[in-house]
Amino acid sequence: MATWKTILKLFCRCYGNRRARFAALFSTETTMYELPKTVKVVEVGPRDGLQNEKVFVPTAIKIEFINRLSETGLSVIEATSFVSPKWIPQLADGKLVMKGIARRPGINYPVLVPNLKGLEAAIEAGANEVAVFSTASESFCRKNVNCSITEIGRAHV
Repeated sequence: MATWKTILKLFCRCYGNRRARFAALFSTETTMYELPKTVKVVEVGPRDGLQNEKVFVPTAIKIEFINRLSETGLSVIEATSFVSPKWIPQLADGKLVMKGIARRPGINYPVLVPNLKGLEAAIEAGANEVAVFSTASESFCRKNVNCSITEIGRAHV
């Protein structure tokens, strides 16, 4: 199990120039914040990382990536997203990915869904946990799911 020092070191390597603010917030000298007893780490690389690749990553490689992540001790791996392939073509194979991964006991494989259509596709693909998309920026919402914040809010109700 990772300790706070290990998590802090990893965070600092990934987010270098934010290191001082994060370290100050959770330093041992800081008394106004209590550290939580547990931390939930959600690996989003198979979804968030791969959706930005310029070249389509083959489905078999995505499946292998998730299967290897499953061997690392992670308890949550966000596998894919069920969004329109028009907006995120890299994740058009979400159903095949979900059908192809070797699910391990004790590991959750949530998927991101922006709306009811995405939820229905996720359920059909065998997803048993979803992450719901939301945003505070109208332009980000339009760019990512082609609808307004109000529309996405209605989709989640």
